Amino acid sequence: MSIPTELKYTKDHEWVRDLGDGTALVGITDYAQNNLGDVTFVELPKPGANLSAGATFGVVESVKAASDLYAPIDGEVLEVNAVLDSEPEKVNQDPYGDGWMIKLKFVGADALAGLLDAGAYEQLCHG
Repeated sequence: MSIPTELKYTKDHEWVRDLGDGTALVGITDYAQNNLGDVTFVELPKPGANLSAGATFGVVESVKAASDLYAPIDGEVLEVNAVLDSEPEKVNQDPYGDGWMIKLKFVGADALAGLLDAGAYEQLCHG
């Protein structure tokens, strides 16, 4: 299981990559995609949507189950990964790269402060 150290994580298995300009990419972790199995569909919000941390922002469907996606931080959706409409398997193949889901604009340097670092996320996954 891959847990990149430069990312932040949620207890709901989403990751956040701070792009350094007040924006961040969000996706689901390797752990999450592995537990879901083959992803067959991803439903994402429209650009311009305002998300609150902890609120549902979409759904990932797999051969095993459908799972809600939860916003890791407050922010406005700037962009969604449209590739996932036709190639949802990118979530399985490259969860931290081509399988990203949304790009958020967030406010405040402390917006990411409540998220887990890689070590804490690893503890969560392995109990």
